[in-house]
Amino acid sequence: MEQDTISAISTPIGEGAIAIVRLSGDEAFSIANRIFSGKDLEDVDSHTIHYGSLKDPKTNEKVEEVMVSVMRAPKTFTREDIIEINCHGGMVSVNRVLQLVLREGARLAEPGEFTKRAFLNGRIDLSQAEAVMDLIRSKTDRAMSVALKQMDGRLSHLIRTLRQELIETVAHVEVNIDYPEYDDVEEMTNTMLVEKASYVQKEIKKILQTAKQGKILREGIATAIIGRPNVGKSSLLNVLAHENKAIVTEIPGTTRDVIEEYVNVRGVPLRLIDTAGIRETEDIVEKIGVERSRQALQDADLILLVLNGSEEWTKEDEALFEAAKDLDVIVLINKTDLEQKIDMEAVKKAAGDFPIITTSLLEEQGIDRLEESIAETFFEGEIDSGDLTYVSNVRHIQLLEQAEKSLDDALEGIELDMPLDLVQIDITRTWELLGEIIGDNVNESLIDQLFSQFCLGK
Repeated sequence: MEQDTISAISTPIGEGAIAIVRLSGDEAFSIANRIFSGKDLEDVDSHTIHYGSLKDPKTNEKVEEVMVSVMRAPKTFTREDIIEINCHGGMVSVNRVLQLVLREGARLAEPGEFTKRAFLNGRIDLSQAEAVMDLIRSKTDRAMSVALKQMDGRLSHLIRTLRQELIETVAHVEVNIDYPEYDDVEEMTNTMLVEKASYVQKEIKKILQTAKQGKILREGIATAIIGRPNVGKSSLLNVLAHENKAIVTEIPGTTRDVIEEYVNVRGVPLRLIDTAGIRETEDIVEKIGVERSRQALQDADLILLVLNGSEEWTKEDEALFEAAKDLDVIVLINKTDLEQKIDMEAVKKAAGDFPIITTSLLEEQGIDRLEESIAETFFEGEIDSGDLTYVSNVRHIQLLEQAEKSLDDALEGIELDMPLDLVQIDITRTWELLGEIIGDNVNESLIDQLFSQFCLGK
């Protein structure tokens, strides 16, 4: 089916050495040929790059000096003819090239439309398409590794294998429903159903066990740094970020708002939130910051509760523990380079099972132990991105949970001696749910919604 030719800038907007304008579609070569002064792009070999210049056909004015990459269908990302125009980076130059291409008949691509076409043309399935966006948004090497494995089809292969098991089971049930004359058919069918459904359910549970870690690798751990004013919260953010993101002074209340920064802790992305010191205050600006800090506390996956070891234990410290009692908390006793005055027995009593780490952020001591503690809290000390098939996408997790529930219903039906055709409905439903992950069973509106979240030009 012939589709219109789309085009977009595929590199970040801004100054740079090179920018790329990509075209995909049946008219990609003819559009490029009309504006390219150099070799005839229709006659060159596929997957080659050619030097020349772009000219405006109306004025014959030279627009840009370029290198043009030529890729013929079907061996391309979209399985359509693709042209990539490499021009000088910069707002003016790349926009002039794009405008010229659009005037010659291309249409501006929608967000994610190149990847959408790759999916619609059978180049990748839906889970691989979503992994493209995960790869672009990766904030650590481990997150990137997980996305690459999903792009390579590791999750897709596993889902297709499970679906094949289910469809063979459904076919076997249908045969036995159609030919019920043998006495032992129902017993044999029930035995096979239990075996197959239990196996698939076990595999789904195995995938779901990686969901928490996968989601963390994909989205990061929302980590709130809390404590009284001037205990070292901003210093902690700066040490973990390896740069001075927050202002650090001896004056309590310096941080008036919430500061966010992504940091890499042993391959795990942490979305660090440096909060204003939580205390009672009459300063209206600081009071707003304190309220935002309390909200950040509720939204966080992990709390780094910082105490000042060189000061006495206070009721405000005790109140912080009370506010964070139902959350994952790591306690940091900071300023160990100074004389210690804090009541450690009171700290231990308030902390309970929370890990307690002593630090001197001024001298960057205790950071290794903090990173170990974060890994132990969320990954039991180990982060394996090698052999595991991680599932990190919320949509995938929800579908897998629904599939597991459908198999529960099927197994319960067998146990209650329900008719085979009713049990078969739950098995078929599981097959359909798994198909939604890879895009075999999915409606057009969902596809449009998913790809609209992609960046323009991808």
